[in-house]
Amino acid sequence: MGPAAVTKEHGLDIGPHPHTGLQTLTWLVNGEAVHRDSLGTEQLLAPGQLNLMTAGMGVSHAEEATGQYEGTLQGIQLWIAQPEITRHLDAAFEHHLALPRLETPSLDATVLVGEFEGVVSAARRDTDHVGLELVVRGPTTLPLERDYEYAIIVLEGILLVRDEVLEAGHLGYLAPGGDELFVDASPFARAMMLGGVPFESDVVMWWNFVARNREELDEAFDSWRSDDGRFGTVGSSLARIETPAPYWRHRSG
Repeated sequence: MGPAAVTKEHGLDIGPHPHTGLQTLTWLVNGEAVHRDSLGTEQLLAPGQLNLMTAGMGVSHAEEATGQYEGTLQGIQLWIAQPEITRHLDAAFEHHLALPRLETPSLDATVLVGEFEGVVSAARRDTDHVGLELVVRGPTTLPLERDYEYAIIVLEGILLVRDEVLEAGHLGYLAPGGDELFVDASPFARAMMLGGVPFESDVVMWWNFVARNREELDEAFDSWRSDDGRFGTVGSSLARIETPAPYWRHRSG
């Protein structure tokens, strides 16, 4: 998200929309935003804080201006697919005012979810995974879990990863099997490092829904379009977001 200039009245301006089968993890680098959802949540989010919304069978939410903050807004929202054991359960939301950190001369690591070097986040996780914000200020070696696959997403600066250059907006992938990872940045780089055991099954995703087949996607779309109560109601002044039917419904034959 961003960086973008926002005003007191206009920020992300993402109206009510639905989700199934995933968790949205929202993390800001700069600025402030307000999260509203069908659970009745109204939560201000600022840098250093974490919003984690679990969709389960269905939830809807909006992301809005605060009415107070104006300036630069920048952040990232990660979508975490839920496993079979939790994806059919009720929706939930949690906000963490502060998250644990690990600091060295060349690295500041914030543990958003999971565990890193004995530092553990209190945020919910439904599978074996980790999410970190890394601020790298020089050469450093990161320990890896051998059974995890990893992704590194650069938000600011340029990060050198195993002699590969990653610029802002780019993602690097690491297959399972490694014990450590060398990274370097000058003067600094900010990146998200995501890791976890490869997911239990293939998923099917369309629009804001994560499922296992198109029938589930069709059901979710029909519920949102008919407003049958599955996704609740968001107390937002923004317009409800609609979308055309899935593309496979328009195919002939």
